[in-house]
Amino acid sequence: MSDQPLLIHNALVCTLGEANQVIADGAVLVAGGRVAAVGRSAELLAQHPNAGRVDAHGKLLLPGSLCAHTHFYGAFARGLYIPGPAPRDFPEILRRLWWTLDRALDEEGVRYSALVCLVDAVRHGTTTLVDHHASPSAIDGSLDIIAEAVEQAGLRACLCYEVTDRNGLEGAAAGIAENVRFIKKQRNGSGLLSGLFGLHASLSLSDETLARCVAEAEALGDVGFHIHAAEGPADQEDSLAKYGLRTVDRLHTRGILGPRTIVAHVTAIDAWEMAVLRETQTWVTHQPRSNMNNAVGVADVPAMLRGGMPVLLGNDGFSNDMFTEMKTAYLLHKVWRSDPRVATGDQVIRMAYRHNAALAQQLFGQRLGELAPGAAADLILLDYYPITPLTADNLPWHIIFGVSGSHVTDTMVAGRWLMRDRRLLTLDEEAIAARSREVAQRTWRRFWDLS
Repeated sequence: MSDQPLLIHNALVCTLGEANQVIADGAVLVAGGRVAAVGRSAELLAQHPNAGRVDAHGKLLLPGSLCAHTHFYGAFARGLYIPGPAPRDFPEILRRLWWTLDRALDEEGVRYSALVCLVDAVRHGTTTLVDHHASPSAIDGSLDIIAEAVEQAGLRACLCYEVTDRNGLEGAAAGIAENVRFIKKQRNGSGLLSGLFGLHASLSLSDETLARCVAEAEALGDVGFHIHAAEGPADQEDSLAKYGLRTVDRLHTRGILGPRTIVAHVTAIDAWEMAVLRETQTWVTHQPRSNMNNAVGVADVPAMLRGGMPVLLGNDGFSNDMFTEMKTAYLLHKVWRSDPRVATGDQVIRMAYRHNAALAQQLFGQRLGELAPGAAADLILLDYYPITPLTADNLPWHIIFGVSGSHVTDTMVAGRWLMRDRRLLTLDEEAIAARSREVAQRTWRRFWDLS
């Protein structure tokens, strides 16, 4: 980040945020890692003659994309062969893929899983990510390894370790300790990192472990949880069989829910559970590509939005092209409801930007997801040149039907360029990919040994 103000001009500026504007031949002034001014190019060029200049050549200028739930650790699943017949349901997918892959990760696997995802994020203009990590064979210090990769990339990320009982009491205790240690460490962090208290899911957590997590979080003060909830019927069946409560009700009675907690998926909840999530102001994240892939059902996002819930958009470890996630959310609910009127373009864009930005502001203490004076200078340039008029009113449909992550040419976070003209500046993409292939091969061998 340079001390000299930088003026990006000759852009089609789309501010998003509450005062969403589309400014033809617009400009954004960046100073001190924040947006200092937004307006017409001619006006800002005249007002700031000594600022550095970047001619955007008419490119689209947007705030960076935000992802409310992802899993860096799952990167090496790409192309991985799972021995035996295809998993028949989500519990089998967990046991035979994810709970075996995470155990196969060592420290280098943790590092390179993160790095390849961060390369992908920079390339596709996703500047803020909320990650949910697991590596049972390398728990201690794992969040520091990811944090180092995030800081190297220059992106913004909130990290946590998923506590679970599936690796015994010792594993659960180590996961709790890793969350506590990392959260304490981030209290005086750089502003690019933050922490939550990670939990896997109701089906893999005893009441005793949940009570320990709640006690530790209360001791830390003002800390939220990040947990999967009701991701398909298995979580509900387990909770009802063991505790006589549906999943969300159990998490509520155990002190997990609240305005600082994120629950992911909720594809298998009833109206009463939805009401609990709404009343407790718990954040809910929607991951349509993952839910389709795992065949776990569809979260009733239209009903949640109708009830005024600020539903978030994540990717659950799929590619960090959030424009693809927006498109999928837009289409999925229409075919699920057999109604082209649901999940409208403006609703999907509100989830992806305004709702995700509200969570990010809580996590990082900064305004994100918009281009306005005082907001963080997290922005992207795209070589998307619309073939029809683009206005503040129809921007959502341009993003859904026209824009792609492949259009991103430049990525900036906190006033620092991470990619210019599609060339990464903070990460050596070729070297990371080459080393990742070697690390992934060793991880796969351990995976097959564990299978």
